[in-house]
Amino acid sequence: MKTILSIALEASEAILDIYRKDETHVNYKADDSPLTQADRNAHKIIVRRLKENFPQIPVLSEEGNIPGYDERKSWDEFWLVDPLDGTKEFIKRSGEFTVNIALIRHGKPVSGIVHVPTQGLSYFADNQKAYKLKGDDISRKEQIQTRKTNTEQLVIAGSRDHAGPGLKSLLQKNTKATLKSMGSSLKFCLVAMGEADIYYRDLPTMEWDTAAAQAVVEAAGGIVIDESGQPLSYNKESVKNPYFMALGDKNFDWKKIF
Repeated sequence: MKTILSIALEASEAILDIYRKDETHVNYKADDSPLTQADRNAHKIIVRRLKENFPQIPVLSEEGNIPGYDERKSWDEFWLVDPLDGTKEFIKRSGEFTVNIALIRHGKPVSGIVHVPTQGLSYFADNQKAYKLKGDDISRKEQIQTRKTNTEQLVIAGSRDHAGPGLKSLLQKNTKATLKSMGSSLKFCLVAMGEADIYYRDLPTMEWDTAAAQAVVEAAGGIVIDESGQPLSYNKESVKNPYFMALGDKNFDWKKIF
């Protein structure tokens, strides 16, 4: 994890170099999602350093070439990377964007880091425990845990820009609930820290959007499941995720609030 932290921090500095400039030039990919030089620079750093330090483990990055399933299906483990999660937040200068690096083993995220460049803050999963760290001294990490859900004090994490009809319906049905709006994978981190009970997402996401943060939530005591109750899995033939929810209290009957 020291190595992964150092890689995330190096990518973070490259992102901030662009972020501090007065103007950010934005291109758009085939799916109309934005792409900046910060995405590209972070991608190059992360992939290069992962290959230097872990040459035997394949790397799949959002900004790289996505190998076909015929090649990927033989991967027992691989790195899954979103070099800059929350590019729209980056463009808006909200500060709510992250660097996400996850280790996937047999379709499950077993370790990962979510780093917030503007705060110098990291959330990571290591040895089945979850931590928060300010700065680069890993010995100063603080363990974090999810909380038990109380429906009378329900806190729902959501997105300013990506609130689907299911999330809107959830809020309408639970009128006492508080919405905490946050960008990028930081919504997962609210659940992992016990500051929110559920993060529900009923709009499209990709595997690299969720893997590192799922590792953190699960190591903190929560679960991330699809609408049938199955854990999100990775390295599928399609790298698109189903709709999902991150729950801090794995024993909570989530159907009560839907």
